[in-house]
Amino acid sequence: MSDIVEHLTVVNHPLVQHKLTIMRDKSTSTAAFRQLLREISQLLAYEVTRGLPMTTKRIDTPMQPMDAPTLDGKKLALISILRAGNGLMDGVLELIPSARVGFVGLYRDEETLQPVEYYFKVPEGMDDRLVIAVDPMLATGNSSVAAIDMLKKAGATNIRFLCLLAAPEGVARMKEAHPDVPIVTAAVDEKLNEQGYIIPGLGDAGDRMFGTK
Repeated sequence: MSDIVEHLTVVNHPLVQHKLTIMRDKSTSTAAFRQLLREISQLLAYEVTRGLPMTTKRIDTPMQPMDAPTLDGKKLALISILRAGNGLMDGVLELIPSARVGFVGLYRDEETLQPVEYYFKVPEGMDDRLVIAVDPMLATGNSSVAAIDMLKKAGATNIRFLCLLAAPEGVARMKEAHPDVPIVTAAVDEKLNEQGYIIPGLGDAGDRMFGTK
């Protein structure tokens, strides 16, 4: 169950929306928030991996031989945009444990709201892999655009972006900078506030996941 508009897919499945509501509630504990993020990431991963290339392989079932469907091509690359991306990545990895993993370290300058790079490590052969970049929040879009810039410089050509929440401003920024990168999210909220946080949102995903302020 998804609403698809151009390069944006909003997953409106009842379980996704129910879990997201609990995560938004400020009374939800850090432990519960982490668990819900892991659960919802698996539901979102189902959508973001739709259309993976397939082939067949010859196997023997207990009854007879058959040509059975299986994933084709190199293992996909799952890229966490640190630090909050790790919460989404954990759940996706449970679903796709063979995925190669990489990390993009960015933090937001609170005065300029611009991203600052501090770490970058990705798998080899990015040009031959489906690359899924994960970050819970697509707010201003500046960090996400910078991360995709870096992945493209590393050779990635087939990229999808997975987030928990998005703001209209972030969606527009990503579409302008990277129209070839589809976005999958659980919700597009109302707007950003003056500090660049999503409204109504759920606060800072990293702080709520790690219990920091």
